[in-house]
Amino acid sequence: MAVATHPAVAEKPPSLDALLTLARPDMAAVDALIKRHMDSPVPVIPALADHLIAGSAKRLRPLLTVAAARLAGARDEACLKLAAAVEFIHTATLLHDDVVDSSQLRRGRVAAHLIWGAPSSVLVGDFLFARAFELMVGAGSMPALEILARASRVIAEGEVLQLTRAHDLDLSQEVYLDIIKAKTAELFAAAAESGAVSAGASPDRCRALRKYGQDLGIAFQLVDDALDYSGDSADLGKNPGDDFREGKATLPLLLVMARSGPAEREFWIRTVDRREQTAADFARTCELMRATGALQSTLDLAADYATSAKAALADFGANPWRPALEDLADFAVARTA
Repeated sequence: MAVATHPAVAEKPPSLDALLTLARPDMAAVDALIKRHMDSPVPVIPALADHLIAGSAKRLRPLLTVAAARLAGARDEACLKLAAAVEFIHTATLLHDDVVDSSQLRRGRVAAHLIWGAPSSVLVGDFLFARAFELMVGAGSMPALEILARASRVIAEGEVLQLTRAHDLDLSQEVYLDIIKAKTAELFAAAAESGAVSAGASPDRCRALRKYGQDLGIAFQLVDDALDYSGDSADLGKNPGDDFREGKATLPLLLVMARSGPAEREFWIRTVDRREQTAADFARTCELMRATGALQSTLDLAADYATSAKAALADFGANPWRPALEDLADFAVARTA
């Protein structure tokens, strides 16, 4: 099922073409850095890492690091090492998350822990974290190193917070947003901010690009959460309904539980709290989401954050990277995968 498009992004089909064209030489260099730093004399490490990294076609987070640096006036290659580090941090968190969540698919491939086992997946994730820090040191920017080190800590805190509040039928929207700000938006924010810092941008511009990244990351996660109830596995690269089956209290689920009223309370206790689910429960949940407008409300909020992200770029003036980053915010909301 296609996700409804918010009016704010309905005028033209959002595209990453301009951004990908601008960043093509830089991203080719980033890809080379990633490939070189995945290498290890222990064969399972590059094999397992490549299984996941090779499935990342867009590399949005490292792309954001490069774009933010170039928008801020970077002329050197320091941002390339930071971009590769960002991709390694992201990949490491995915490897760990898939073990924690017992995920079956990731990026359209069988999850790595199902092939190599959970211990190997966790340890290769640790290897990638270590490689990320080597790349950060090599970039030669202590402030950027601090930003990405802090982000690694915040992401872990967000994942633990989500784990401790899983199956919580009374989770507030405020706490939910705190979770996604930490576990998803923080790396987007740090990717953009570190790129700006590496370019020697002013504090105001670094803050603006951090704001852009954070709001983009929130919008991205909100759409992800909606797609779990409206997408299909061919587009998503993972099984729709995974969040529901795991009992994750994402915004669409929080909204539908609040809006469906007391009559459905026992249904939610059984399926989300106790996770006693039948084959028909996911379809019923999707229908209730459509009937209550929970999915559309989630997408509307995502569009609001995308608009806020674009507004953060207002002071950057005429620069080809600015409209390309604005397109990225629109794309994040309108995508179906």
